[in-house]
Amino acid sequence: MKEVIVTADDFGLSEAVNDAVDRAHRDGILTTASLMVAAPAAADAVRRARAMPSLRTGLHVVVVEGPALLPLVQIPDLVRRGRDPERGPEAPYFPADQLALGFRYAFNKPARRQLAAEIRAQFAAFAATGLPLDHVNAHKHMHLHPTVGRLLIEIGREYGLTAMRIPTEPEDVLRRAGDSVGLGAYALNAWTGQLRRRALRAGITVTDYCFGIAWSGHMTAARLARLALCLPDGVSEIYTHPASRRDSRLTALMPGYEHEAELAALTDQTVREAFARAGARLTTFGDLVREAAT
Repeated sequence: MKEVIVTADDFGLSEAVNDAVDRAHRDGILTTASLMVAAPAAADAVRRARAMPSLRTGLHVVVVEGPALLPLVQIPDLVRRGRDPERGPEAPYFPADQLALGFRYAFNKPARRQLAAEIRAQFAAFAATGLPLDHVNAHKHMHLHPTVGRLLIEIGREYGLTAMRIPTEPEDVLRRAGDSVGLGAYALNAWTGQLRRRALRAGITVTDYCFGIAWSGHMTAARLARLALCLPDGVSEIYTHPASRRDSRLTALMPGYEHEAELAALTDQTVREAFARAGARLTTFGDLVREAAT
């Protein structure tokens, strides 16, 4: 059996993203969305999610290149002042340097304490929305960092966490779908094993595969249709970055992404038909957890 979770990341980043999530779920194949609780349009995203209970919403934890929830005075070793006109000049913002942050999270004790406080604050903010927590993942896959992954699992379990993204994209499927595979894909898949084992030991549900890494920002209709025909048996997550239009925020953060083309792909009838021909059933993390419990 083939089961597919179709996710939109960065829910709450801007109203253009939120509008795309709304449309892709109502009129397309999108089943889940991952919410950035500190993002400028998070309140609008929560309002939309409450109006669409069939859209399952999870937490997109941000600990790199994005807005923090706690004030700078509480996490001074992690963030700098932002330059976001919507949140104000004092709004804390994680820098984009994953390597530097990774070393800090691994070896700096004050930074690790602050990291735990920020992650806890993001889980608490999600809980305050009243939305059921469908899953968790991290911006830029930062939960692959052992410290971040451990904290997401330990703190997340306190807030009812039952499912997590493991970004494992099989190379043979990408080749069959018409893409070349570099050494980075092999390295990433090897690195995900530790996170998968830790999640399973904690009783957290994970998928077998995850797609959207090699084609991040370019999950067009043609690619999704090809991928549908190559899907392996088991449970796959396909994550996307749709938006209804380009705006200044998306242009600044993801200048090369094809956001509008990804929305078109998620609502394309030929893509839906391709998944149907492949015998792939659309599902959510929450549905997997419930089915496993019965």
